[in-house]
Amino acid sequence: MTDTGISGNTGIGAPWPVSGEVGPATRGAAGGQWPAGGGGSPGGGALAKSPQRWLILVIIAIAQLMIVLDATIMNIALPSAQRALHFSLADRQWVVTAYALSFGSLLLLGGKLSDLLGRKRTFIAGLMGFAAASAVGGAATSFAMLASARAVQGAFAALLAPSALSLLATTFTDPGDRRKAFGVYGAVAGAGGAVGLVLGGLLTEYLSWRWCLYVNDIFAAVAVIGAIILIGHQASWGRPRLDLPGALLVSGGMFSIVYGFSNAATHSWSTPSTWGFLVAGVALLTSFVFWQTRAPEPLLPPRIVADRNRAGAYLAMLIGGGGMFGILLFLNYYLQQNLGFSPLKTGLAFLPMVGGVMIIGNIANIGLMPRIGPKPLVALGMLLGATSAALLTRLGVHASYAADILPSVLLVGIGLGFIFAPVADTGTSGVPPRDTGVASAALNTGNQLGGSIGTSLLNTIFAGTISAFIVAHARSGGFVHGHATQQLVGQAVLHSYHLTFWWVAGIWAAGALICGTLLRFGPLARVDESATPSTADWQAASSPAAAAASPAAAPALQP
Repeated sequence: MTDTGISGNTGIGAPWPVSGEVGPATRGAAGGQWPAGGGGSPGGGALAKSPQRWLILVIIAIAQLMIVLDATIMNIALPSAQRALHFSLADRQWVVTAYALSFGSLLLLGGKLSDLLGRKRTFIAGLMGFAAASAVGGAATSFAMLASARAVQGAFAALLAPSALSLLATTFTDPGDRRKAFGVYGAVAGAGGAVGLVLGGLLTEYLSWRWCLYVNDIFAAVAVIGAIILIGHQASWGRPRLDLPGALLVSGGMFSIVYGFSNAATHSWSTPSTWGFLVAGVALLTSFVFWQTRAPEPLLPPRIVADRNRAGAYLAMLIGGGGMFGILLFLNYYLQQNLGFSPLKTGLAFLPMVGGVMIIGNIANIGLMPRIGPKPLVALGMLLGATSAALLTRLGVHASYAADILPSVLLVGIGLGFIFAPVADTGTSGVPPRDTGVASAALNTGNQLGGSIGTSLLNTIFAGTISAFIVAHARSGGFVHGHATQQLVGQAVLHSYHLTFWWVAGIWAAGALICGTLLRFGPLARVDESATPSTADWQAASSPAAAAASPAAAPALQP
């Protein structure tokens, strides 16, 4: 496989057991642990201490911001786009769903391609494809053109997102620099949704909804130029192989799961198009798991998710994504529909959350992770998120932003800061260089699935609660001439907000319990950088001659 990401010698240990001697240089200081982060690439040691690596971080952060904010910036643009292109309310959902379907279903495949084809290549290809699709979507003259562009956007985002995170993991190999880099990445991942609300409000109010798509071309142009100039080549790690059955199973399973939950949000759980796809998705993903234990070159090597810390990180990303989108979505609804905030004012209302994520994310990953590890940080972040949602259950028909909303916005920002940066670091720590793309994809998949499941589940609860409340109060004078009064509808909506926020609080609290139990105590294990095997060592150990000379070692070198 030819890998074009940058990396240097690493200080991160990966639990890759070696069952026999391959050679002294291939043994880690921790007794046969292979390093993560692209260890041993030519020129890596120079890059590890070069100021150039911080410019690469800027490029990666721009790419990640473009992906994350796209989810919320289009929500702001949709009403204007609907009026301009004359499509129905039912069609409007598909502008969001088309992106989620292609993004969620292709993430693991995109991550594996970044490992096989090279992270620089897939990073640049993802940026250029995303930019082209954004340009087409911005110039859309019909609903079909816009929805198709969004689907293509999602496909290239599935290639770009894991490439960006794996480039980060392989570029920053010094433990101190890695913590700083992942602090920035976590801040962008956690705050990007709120930034999208602000930017979407500005662009829609002062330019056009089309600029909510065109803005991606500006981000992509800067990132592509920077990537071409700054990101160099790595040595080849071997011949590319792709697990096609695994790719088909997981892509089909993820598509079915995302589609099923999206359909539940617009129809009901009892329709065949909802439960049928959900059942098919579970069956396909179960088959995928079974196949990965037998595939000669698995798409997602079982050792990646078998580690307790990484498994806890992936679950934390899934639960954190569901909780975050729940807060953003329903607080956004409340501010605009109940308090009459404009889209721009709504976006500005979330700015304290952005500040909390950015400040706390860096404090958590740089100052606290080396001392106490991810377990208490993630659990605390989840509990703060639960507290934030619980405070929102006190909202009334009228509310003060400073007294009733700001405390929750600050708390969820602090909570996300404790979650996203440590989780991104943990989810890619200890992963062999050839697997950082798929490990990064697993993190992004968790976030995407969490957002899709959380949004669909909470939307269904919200709508169902309104109907149930109105029916329950039908005989208490809430109807006039067969229709619910405005007062009754207002009470039903407010009751639905309260119940929905209690559900969000429950999701966060369950996440604190699950992730706090699964994650290990203590800091992440690191391996001495000097013990990192060189590229020549890897190639020698991976060669047929080495395998023949040391048969016992060969299994340890397989994915």
